[in-house]
Amino acid sequence: MDGVKKILLISGKRKSGKDYISSTLQNILGDRCQIVHISEPIKVEWAKRLNLNLSELLSDGPYKEKYRKDMIEWSDSMRMTDYGYFCRTAMLHAHAEFVIVSDVRRKTDIKYFHENYGSLVLTIRINTKDPIRIERGWVFTNGVDDVPSECDLDDYNQWDVVLQNNCMSDGESCIEILKDKLKLYI
Repeated sequence: MDGVKKILLISGKRKSGKDYISSTLQNILGDRCQIVHISEPIKVEWAKRLNLNLSELLSDGPYKEKYRKDMIEWSDSMRMTDYGYFCRTAMLHAHAEFVIVSDVRRKTDIKYFHENYGSLVLTIRINTKDPIRIERGWVFTNGVDDVPSECDLDDYNQWDVVLQNNCMSDGESCIEILKDKLKLYI
């Protein structure tokens, strides 16, 4: 982790714009930035266990949605014995100046990063109104949208940055706010 200046922990509900904001910020920072996903080691292990198509599981399509609920339940059972397992695995190949963790979903994720990376961590919450999420393709799903993987951080209030991403132009506003927060490091 030598050379890492900042680790951005991005959190928000499904279809809040986490991936858009993460990839736009990566485009701005270029080779100095790397996106890692806590969900990637979950999907890799799940694909191996069930002999599934990993690239389809990593995509944002209907294939992943078929397995989401079972993956959540399995990953929750893994976290019961080692809450940092997936965070640690996701960070194994992190090497850029700016590391964006684009899918922080639990208090234990934030705890892991604060315990292991301290002042390098910047926590970011993206809030989006439900009607906007619906426009972006979100459909409430029992067992997915009402479990800790979506709700554990609803009452977390120690964010370094809170962004409102409620229309198409808000994504650009969010990027400007983040660039301002990172100006000491860029």
